[in-house]
Amino acid sequence: MTQFNTIQLVKKACLAFALVLTATFAQAQGTLNDIAFLDGRWLGTYNGGPIEASWTAPKGNNIVGFIRMIKDDKPALYEIFAFEQTDNGPVAMVKHFKPGMISLEEKEVADRYKFIEAKKNQALFEKDDASVRIIYERRSATQLVIQRGKKENDKWSFVDLFIFNKIP
Repeated sequence: MTQFNTIQLVKKACLAFALVLTATFAQAQGTLNDIAFLDGRWLGTYNGGPIEASWTAPKGNNIVGFIRMIKDDKPALYEIFAFEQTDNGPVAMVKHFKPGMISLEEKEVADRYKFIEAKKNQALFEKDDASVRIIYERRSATQLVIQRGKKENDKWSFVDLFIFNKIP
């Protein structure tokens, strides 16, 4: 093999490696399609009352949604969600409101969660301050679960926070 052919072969191998690395990195960043399984209306129970959630399908680089909690047939809490696509993957932004739409966060502030990874029908996000991780998981065609994770002894431990059933 000539030196020219060897150089061409090495260049092609490097290019192929770079393309694989780029594709792997892009996949690791995630897209809104990784959480498209949230789409729909969902109903569960929490703290002795019904909890309802709804999310839209991805469109225009975002997914929006809400959760409303009812206690004693009155509103207890609202959560408004916006998942936006960024160059680093999806970012989840959440604001919490008491009845009367009284924000629990400052006017210009929302809880922010960065995308960590996704599997089929499951996505992991971490709060900006790294204090909490959230797993969104579609366990079946009719069940959606949100898990909350806390770090204990240098390991993340998750518990089911909300369990929803699909509203037909």
